[in-house]
Amino acid sequence: MEKRYFILNKPYDVISQFTKENLNDVTLGDLGFDFPKDVYSVGRLDKDSEGLLVLTNDNQLKTRLLEPKNEHRKTYLVQVERIPSEEAMAKLREGVTITVDKKPYRTLPAKVKLLPEEFTVAPRNPPVRFRQSIPTAWLEISLSEGKNRQVRKMCASVDFPVLRLIRTRVGNVSLQNLGIGEVLEVKKSLFN
Repeated sequence: MEKRYFILNKPYDVISQFTKENLNDVTLGDLGFDFPKDVYSVGRLDKDSEGLLVLTNDNQLKTRLLEPKNEHRKTYLVQVERIPSEEAMAKLREGVTITVDKKPYRTLPAKVKLLPEEFTVAPRNPPVRFRQSIPTAWLEISLSEGKNRQVRKMCASVDFPVLRLIRTRVGNVSLQNLGIGEVLEVKKSLFN
């Protein structure tokens, strides 16, 4: 079996699988790209998250990328309500307590930086809710673990709700210049 490798800039409101869970779901198969039948996503992005998704039929690579002990860093652009204080960002850097499987969980230290006020990304469809009286800020958050909805829970724990979340990097692999919904077939060497 030929090993195939793809990166995708997953749009908002698309589930990270090929099978619908609900009648109205938009799946990876609905994006207009003809993926081979034996290719699946490595990990997931929530329906309301966007960005880099790796797809392959190489089970060894899947295991290597998903195994927590391998500590593949994942980097996200995160738009939050209000401007986070240095104190809040310090808490995120040190680790915060979130709930995982209904139990308290202390996150590992993360890299967190506030991006310049003029920082922008391509608009989302539908647009993010906007409230005139509440400013927003963009953070870059990089972590070496990936619990379910972890970045959203981390930001909520320091009172900065997430409005938009875009994964830009997994290990050495980045979105490159892929537009929203675009797919690129790549070589395995990209993951080394």
